[in-house]
Amino acid sequence: MAEISARKRLWGWYFFDWASQPYHTLLVTFVFGPYFASVASAHFLGQGLTESAADAEAQTLWSWCLALAGLIIAFGAPVMGAMADTAGRRLPWIVGFSALYVVGASGLWLTAPDGSNMLLALCLFGLGFIGAEYALIFVNSQLPSLGPPDTVGQVSGSGFAFGYIGGLSALAIMLLFFQTMDGGKTIVGLDPAFGLDPASEQDKRIVGPFTALWFAVFMIPYFLWVREPVRSRPDHTVRRALHLLAQSVAKLPSRQSLLAYLGSSMFYRDALNGLYGFGGTYATLVLDWSIVQVGVFGIVSAIAAAGFSWIGGKADRRFGPKPVILLSIWGLIAVCITVVSMERTQVFGVPLAVGSTVPDVIFFGCGILIGGLGGTLQAASRSMMVRHTDPAAPTESFGLYGMSGRATAFIAPALIGLVTSLSGSARIGVSPLIVLFVIGLLLLRYVKAEGDVTE
Repeated sequence: MAEISARKRLWGWYFFDWASQPYHTLLVTFVFGPYFASVASAHFLGQGLTESAADAEAQTLWSWCLALAGLIIAFGAPVMGAMADTAGRRLPWIVGFSALYVVGASGLWLTAPDGSNMLLALCLFGLGFIGAEYALIFVNSQLPSLGPPDTVGQVSGSGFAFGYIGGLSALAIMLLFFQTMDGGKTIVGLDPAFGLDPASEQDKRIVGPFTALWFAVFMIPYFLWVREPVRSRPDHTVRRALHLLAQSVAKLPSRQSLLAYLGSSMFYRDALNGLYGFGGTYATLVLDWSIVQVGVFGIVSAIAAAGFSWIGGKADRRFGPKPVILLSIWGLIAVCITVVSMERTQVFGVPLAVGSTVPDVIFFGCGILIGGLGGTLQAASRSMMVRHTDPAAPTESFGLYGMSGRATAFIAPALIGLVTSLSGSARIGVSPLIVLFVIGLLLLRYVKAEGDVTE
């Protein structure tokens, strides 16, 4: 077999982001999440709740799903990262978790429009989400081997940009050919593809199988072009993996920069995931947007994410990842304050005329910043982790990174669920994200810009 060039291997790695991004773009944020929120809200309305109470119940249910999935990911990520290092292989793990992705996403077709099987839908969503996040840990660990150290930031940013273009493309296809508006036509006036029936919400439920098919097709370049050496004597035992993990954790107190960075990223990435997980549901429940409106919002956000990620990668290479991270977090804090301070009838306490489009315009602007700064933040965070990664055990190091990113993944959705339940307001419910971002900022003060691998 001909040797695979470094350039082709790099593009194969990029294709993972292209293939996997639609789970977050289509399912978490812009299509299935808002669709589930609308189904759940209608279900609770049918049980006699008021509209605001039904919206709060729907958001609470979605938040607990994300919280539980986050807990599972948090506890499993570092162990599997260590096991992959002891085995010397990553591709088999990626294949296995890719299968979870496909099964979970495909199963969302079964979501009943009347809300009668909401728990089944949430379980299937969680299964695919766990598969996507676990696979990402192993793919991220390959980043240090893709080029010289001074290009890591640019490679990471380019990967995220390419992934967001993939998510944007998938979302555009959904809006053009599947998602219908009130008249039963898509945004360009077409009947939904394959004769899907809008009356039974097939035009929305198809997003699950579509996302699964997208992933299966576009993972082909990754599996064809990304190769890794195989150790002659892999030491593949759970006990050995746990031993290595314990050693890694025991070293953390002596690596204060890494410890501070893991703590910081643990909070700000959790807040960012909260924005992704609840941005679409906020638009549906608070601003009364349709799924098509949320989809257009998603396209604007994805374009911004791709552009900002590419620019952020350039800035990372020029200034390093830490300034990029700081600027991104400050921008996202401003977004959160804006989102919490507005609703259909007022913005920052200023009353609006009935039917005013000011909230829509402002939230579209917030979408640009959420997508753009969020993509930049994720790419720079991956680059910063490389500066703190032991070259001898990159998967184990990124397992810790995955754990830090998911160790509190249940906190953002749980806090949103709790505050939403106590306040009875889906808008006020997202306010805990501000606190999480601020904690991340404070801990970044103790992170060395160049890392601490040599300590």
